[in-house]
Amino acid sequence: MSYSIEKRESGYLLFTIARSEKRNAINYDVMDGLSEAISLAGDPKIKALVITGEGDTAFCSGGDLSVFHELQTKEEAYPMLSRMSNILYSLLTLTKPTIALINGTAVGGGCELAAACDFRLARAGVKAGFVQGKQAITTGWGGGTILAEKLPALSSMKLLMEADIQSIEYLKEVGFIDYIYSNNPISSCETYLEKLLATDIQVLESYKKVWIRKWEENKLRERIEKEVSNCSVLWESEPHHHYVKNFISKKTKK
Repeated sequence: MSYSIEKRESGYLLFTIARSEKRNAINYDVMDGLSEAISLAGDPKIKALVITGEGDTAFCSGGDLSVFHELQTKEEAYPMLSRMSNILYSLLTLTKPTIALINGTAVGGGCELAAACDFRLARAGVKAGFVQGKQAITTGWGGGTILAEKLPALSSMKLLMEADIQSIEYLKEVGFIDYIYSNNPISSCETYLEKLLATDIQVLESYKKVWIRKWEENKLRERIEKEVSNCSVLWESEPHHHYVKNFISKKTKK
């Protein structure tokens, strides 16, 4: 299985992408797992959902191009992009606190997954970036729209338009990363969440709904849909096909 879901004693659900050999890239199985975890997190006994990656090399390297390279046209790409955007919107609007425990490199869709979480904790020294621009596409799972909602305009524009990999320290400076840890990821996460997990679940949910109502009033879901549509158009462009062809060719040679 490409993922694991574990209920932890301190009251949170831990979802782990278990594809370290693929740098924890997201395939359809991982999508199924994320949907399952979000559903299970609705349990009244669960106070938070933590998402991380297997191993210590990568948190998530985005969509698995060795799977998704078969999607050539916008009509073929759209269902995949739309499905993942729906998952991330469900994650964003889950009435429980959500945490991206970034244990290694996060790029592309991995940063979109992290953006959809309420809190982002990252190991010292790792790097992350919204690199989709270098692939001749944009964020296509709603991550760009979510980032624009959570960060100041100049910071989010710079991260998206430069499409570069940044240090975690810089990402903390601009507000994308909330906390940098250097010890064991799970224990560091539990320490960070200690006070939150001690709070009554109804209080946590009531506060989370403050932001959910704001996002609904700002028509965030509709704005994400436009991002998905725009990305599907770019997906079938020649520059993106050229990038994917080179990517697959390099992987085949290794």
